[in-house]
Amino acid sequence: MKLYYAPGTCSLSPHIVAREAGIAIDLERVDIGKVPHRTAAGADFGSVNPKGYVPMLELDDGELLTEGVAIVQYLADLAPQSRLAPATGTVERYRLQEWLTFISSELHKMFSPWLFHPEHGELAANAARAKIAQRLAFIDAHLATHPYLLGQDFTAADAYAFTIVGWAKPARIDLAPYPHLQEYLVRIAARPKVQEAMQAEGLRKAVA
Repeated sequence: MKLYYAPGTCSLSPHIVAREAGIAIDLERVDIGKVPHRTAAGADFGSVNPKGYVPMLELDDGELLTEGVAIVQYLADLAPQSRLAPATGTVERYRLQEWLTFISSELHKMFSPWLFHPEHGELAANAARAKIAQRLAFIDAHLATHPYLLGQDFTAADAYAFTIVGWAKPARIDLAPYPHLQEYLVRIAARPKVQEAMQAEGLRKAVA
């Protein structure tokens, strides 16, 4: 399988999940700084993925899977022994989906586009930061009694949260009010497979 990724983006999440699951994948970097976006092989990424953004997973049979929330669950299900996703149909699986949805809608889409595109203006950016602060406070309170989002096990939801919350520093969001969240990020950053994924993408620091 091949993961199309861009350093510093949400595609780090499925990359981490693949490594934690012990799944060998090829990596194809996408230069999102160019228009049109170009893959490392020189292809117009829009012709490969009409959505035009990463991540995208090319399966062994040539099928293409997009959207990070779908990709991380697909990878986790390929390696159930990794415990990256609870079994399908269980309440715990819906808890995983609950967290993935929360991160996607309440954090990911608050950071981007509002904080990474100055054309939206400082008023919109400040409103996004205020909303993000509320969501981070919620996560921090949860982590006061849980080492990971679903409890004792590191899951795909943690890979996603780690990736998105890692955008805090460039977005000028202070994590000092969230001590449990800070400890959580350090704990995840120390995981060997997380370090492998980051080093492969040329990311020097796991926690911004």
